[in-house]
Amino acid sequence: QVQLVETGGGLVQAGGSLRLSCAASGRTFSSRAMGWFRQAPGKEREFVSTISWNGATTYYADSVKGRFTISRDNAKNTVYLQMNSLKPEDTAVYYCAARPRPEAVIIPGRFDSWGQGTQVTVSS
Repeated sequence: QVQLVETGGGLVQAGGSLRLSCAASGRTFSSRAMGWFRQAPGKEREFVSTISWNGATTYYADSVKGRFTISRDNAKNTVYLQMNSLKPEDTAVYYCAARPRPEAVIIPGRFDSWGQGTQVTVSS
């Protein structure tokens, strides 16, 4: 497992942007696929985006496609989520996750390390 720390959440108006960062500890980051998930109050945790070990493969939930961009910097052990054109329905706690395999997947159970989450609130 790796330790993950998310930063960058906050309060933003609809139509605005935020960039989330997730810093990972350890020397295995570059061999791991990474993902972002979110959980709104009263709802199940849902997939947002994932990226393969080298950034070549990315997947997005339909609800964020075209607005969010996932990227990673293996030299900095960091994965990012650029969120543009934010909507009130994007309000949630956003979690970073790492899986012990290089391939990107969308299933939460395939990830073995999770951050503590960062709150994103989008006002209308």
